Amino acid sequence: MQLIPFRATYPQLNKIDDPEDFFGAVKQDYREFYEQGYFYQAEQPAFYIYQIQRPERSHTGLIANVAIKDFLDGKIRQHEHTLSAKEEKQMLLLHKRRAAVKPVLLTYPAVDRIRQWLEQFVQEREAALSIPFAREEVHKCWPVASAADIAALQQLFSEEVPVTYIADGHHRTSTAARMYQRMVDGEVDGPFESLFAAFFPDHDIEIRDFNRVITYLNDHTPVNFLAHLSKVFEIDPMQAPACPGRKFELTMHLDGGWYRLRWKEHILLEYADEPVILDAMLLDHKVMAKVLGIEDVRNDQRVKYVEGPKGIDGLLKQVNKAEECVAFCLYPVQMEEVMAVADIGQVLPPKSTWFEPRLKNGVLVREY
Repeated sequence: MQLIPFRATYPQLNKIDDPEDFFGAVKQDYREFYEQGYFYQAEQPAFYIYQIQRPERSHTGLIANVAIKDFLDGKIRQHEHTLSAKEEKQMLLLHKRRAAVKPVLLTYPAVDRIRQWLEQFVQEREAALSIPFAREEVHKCWPVASAADIAALQQLFSEEVPVTYIADGHHRTSTAARMYQRMVDGEVDGPFESLFAAFFPDHDIEIRDFNRVITYLNDHTPVNFLAHLSKVFEIDPMQAPACPGRKFELTMHLDGGWYRLRWKEHILLEYADEPVILDAMLLDHKVMAKVLGIEDVRNDQRVKYVEGPKGIDGLLKQVNKAEECVAFCLYPVQMEEVMAVADIGQVLPPKSTWFEPRLKNGVLVREY
């Protein structure tokens, strides 16, 4: 990776009474906040160590610019399709703010040399920023500004991190690439040759489940729907709601009851030649399309996606809004599966992953 230091723009924490409200509004209101004096720019370019401390653990990464050419050359790999409409929205936000208010989250196979370097740096210094958020979560930043330290990190990433993977920010990345091409073509001015990015090792990234509520049974009664599912699943009633405990197992809420579903052996054998077999992929093929008649799961409004951190309660809130529906809980995709899919140039089914930690808008900003 070709890492590039940048002049960060910081929030004026002494002017901020409620971090949740303020940083929650930055995505839309950054330029107004900047003009009102809530942000200031650092004097010199630097890298930034970014640490998210939570009660159960901490996550430590590095924020830097990275050459957009690394993305165009396939060194920054993606696992999702992007939509032109969302890219246009990102471009409008970029023009409005004239800044990137949150870095793209990139991950890479953990490297001991990098981990040790970052750990030693933060142990020897006080954080320049420390911002408390809800659920006892604290976001901290340390600038890495000396020429020697910058050169050391550049060398480490150049030698040890040949490839990274987009965890969060596919549309921001593709938008940055479009802006770079427009700059090359002379259509826009600005420093669009690099991407604002946060590098976290894979052991500091958690993948949570992403669950589905489908407000449509394709004219099936619940009993008839179960009969169709029995052709592809082993089905067992459950006494209480629960999430699946392993891969190739789902749990389902239907007509007030809960069921544990396990793919039948002949279904898994049917996909044995696939490099990666995902529960979401099987669900899309064998249930969404074949039983419910839903082909475009990305855009069909009858398919609602509920991120894992909202839990079963969040799922049931969606269920309770519908007259008829079925809900599926999926086991989380594993990081090695994400990397394998990206390495062969394929993509995951829509809404397959929910990555944590979640960086906050406005903690560090890159002005354009």
